[in-house]
Amino acid sequence: MKIQTNTAVLKLILISGFISICGNSIAQGVPSREENIPFLITFGKEGSKSWGDDDHKQVFYFVVPKKYNKPFYIRIKDPDIGGAHDEQKGTFNSSTRYSVYGGNKCVSDSEARKKDPEGDYKSGTLLTSKVFSSDSKYDGKWFSFGPFDPASGELSSEFGGYVFKVVCEGIKGDDGNLYAYFLSTSKDRNIPIEGGNAFTFEYSFRLHADVEQTSHIYPYIDNDVVLMKQSNFDWDKDGSIRLISHSHEGKILKNSGDNEWAHSDIKIQESDKNNSADIQFIKDREKKIKNNNVVFNVTNQYGKYLPFYSVPIGGIPKYAYKIGTK
Repeated sequence: MKIQTNTAVLKLILISGFISICGNSIAQGVPSREENIPFLITFGKEGSKSWGDDDHKQVFYFVVPKKYNKPFYIRIKDPDIGGAHDEQKGTFNSSTRYSVYGGNKCVSDSEARKKDPEGDYKSGTLLTSKVFSSDSKYDGKWFSFGPFDPASGELSSEFGGYVFKVVCEGIKGDDGNLYAYFLSTSKDRNIPIEGGNAFTFEYSFRLHADVEQTSHIYPYIDNDVVLMKQSNFDWDKDGSIRLISHSHEGKILKNSGDNEWAHSDIKIQESDKNNSADIQFIKDREKKIKNNNVVFNVTNQYGKYLPFYSVPIGGIPKYAYKIGTK
């Protein structure tokens, strides 16, 4: 008898199996340790695209497991723009708004599931919002939104729990806001929710200045993908970008120069499906570029944007090489 398993159910099985292996490590910060990315970045709306932000917005989703029924918090590290970590352009003059959404259509049928979110990308129910400027009170420190009731999110079988959306917008100025998130059970500490995760459909982030550091992002390849198109913006030709998956040992992807997009297609094999891929950013040892900000997204053959999970579903992918015999 042939048993058919749909993509959503299979994804839940993979998530559950990974939790049993990794325990609480699946619910880490954003960016996670597995990604080795210093910060997310969003510029003020007057910021030049050539500085590495194509739309001055970034949308992340947080998944709280259905079985979790206690209050939780979404914490932001260094939410203001005006301190040691942020990218200054002249005098700090920028403001950023963070907004948390839940409820119906928070993630389903949302315009935020695209490149350059426009239209109804703030779909769902607004739960809270706050604007941060050059307030040294939060320089290098944490601010907590919440507490939230998990049931105030959108229950999604596709993503395996209650989903909450955080929209970060540069609403004023031209400086770069560098920040990070954490999904926590505590207002004052970073205590992970077992089984929690986070994802985005377009990633804007800061690379390490250290050329020895390799950063990673992990797109999830569902069962319907046969061709994946990667797009990266403003990589500055800073080394190479490569793909690791079950069928790709280290495929080099086309990379962009200053203030430009680059695209390339990747054929997806059956062994790649229902798993994460590992896209690696390997810096040029000679250039030693500092303050390099990159935007990245992937789509399938129909132009549907695929999610990047902070902790890869199924674990960090490895190339499944084959040994031939005569």
